[in-house]
Amino acid sequence: MATLSPAAPRTGEAAPSKPRHRADSEQLFNRVTLGVLIALALLWLVPIAWAVATSLRPTNDIATNPTSWLADNPTLSSYQELLAAGRIQYWYLNSFITSTLTTLLAVCTTSLAAFALSRLKFRYRRPVFLIILAGVMIPPQLLMIPQFLTLQATGMLNTYWAVILPQVPNVVSVFVFKQFFDGIPVELTDAARADGATWLRIYWQIVMPLSRPAISAVTIFVFVWSWNNFLWPLLAVTDPQMMTLPVGLNSVQDAFGLPQGQLMASAVLGALPLLTVFLFFQRRIVEGIAGTGIK
Repeated sequence: MATLSPAAPRTGEAAPSKPRHRADSEQLFNRVTLGVLIALALLWLVPIAWAVATSLRPTNDIATNPTSWLADNPTLSSYQELLAAGRIQYWYLNSFITSTLTTLLAVCTTSLAAFALSRLKFRYRRPVFLIILAGVMIPPQLLMIPQFLTLQATGMLNTYWAVILPQVPNVVSVFVFKQFFDGIPVELTDAARADGATWLRIYWQIVMPLSRPAISAVTIFVFVWSWNNFLWPLLAVTDPQMMTLPVGLNSVQDAFGLPQGQLMASAVLGALPLLTVFLFFQRRIVEGIAGTGIK
């Protein structure tokens, strides 16, 4: 029995051009996307480069030619004078303590709440989750006066806890953890429950070890947000020795009018920890976002 074979293309017949057009359009799209990313990267990097270059210029040089990028005699005098003032070390320490404790408490509390919403079956579970998500629409400034009055009544103003406690509740962290927990197979928790494991043991020994990408992403996000927070620490702390770095640098600038070189040096020192965190943990950030289903 004869078999039919596809007809061979005739000599001189042009090949279909549709795949080629598709490849050209994809290549054009990739080039445009790359150009946009490069432009955005330059917009982000140029101010940083300007701050670093200005901080390395002598004060007289800046006063003579403030628009120049290059310094004839680069110097670290702005950093030395800023560090010699003695308070920035305390502000660094305060920011590190408050941001670290805020991050630890936020990860623990929000992951527990997300675990209950994801695994425990109780009445009105979905309405409770929707109410929690509705907290995103409440402006943080709306809660500052009640929080301030509460901390004032308890005598916790000008303490670390005054800065930490109002920053611990985090709706976005609950959402991120819940989305990740929903992706973990239910059979794992069911098998553990059948073996007699408690919910707390399942949370600590099964769910959390599998949620390292989400933990890393939430940790980085909360730490960066707490480090950059300015308005609430400005209200909760008035003692110069207890100020965080953004508040302390702002108070020095307003009180003494820092020269431009020292002002840029303070900006570089304030952003340096966050840049370090991002450069070393950017892969964790991407994995955490991808694992939670946020696109």
